[in-house]
Amino acid sequence: MKLVIAIINHDDAHVVVHNLTKEGYLVTKLSTTGGFLMVGNMTVLIGVPDEKVNHVIKIIDKYSKSRKQIMPSMSEIGGGIFPTVPVEVTVGGATVFVVDVERFEKV
Repeated sequence: MKLVIAIINHDDAHVVVHNLTKEGYLVTKLSTTGGFLMVGNMTVLIGVPDEKVNHVIKIIDKYSKSRKQIMPSMSEIGGGIFPTVPVEVTVGGATVFVVDVERFEKV
């Protein structure tokens, strides 16, 4: 048994969860914030048998895509904050962790 933990960009999260549940996977959703841009994400927890891990990751990969976004950058000079040249950053996609489950019980 494995626990798949996927941190998914908010823009992609609902379609990923929809397709996971359509394939019969039970998903627990958590609203999370973090990363460089401090934007909303969704962290999903999926308990699966070892042989289903690759299928789950393929679904997450198919429906969570990275994209470029222009972000304003700021510079602090002499006690003041001033805008500088905008920076292009990559956002979206997913970060996936797969961990062993030592024990699983439904109570």
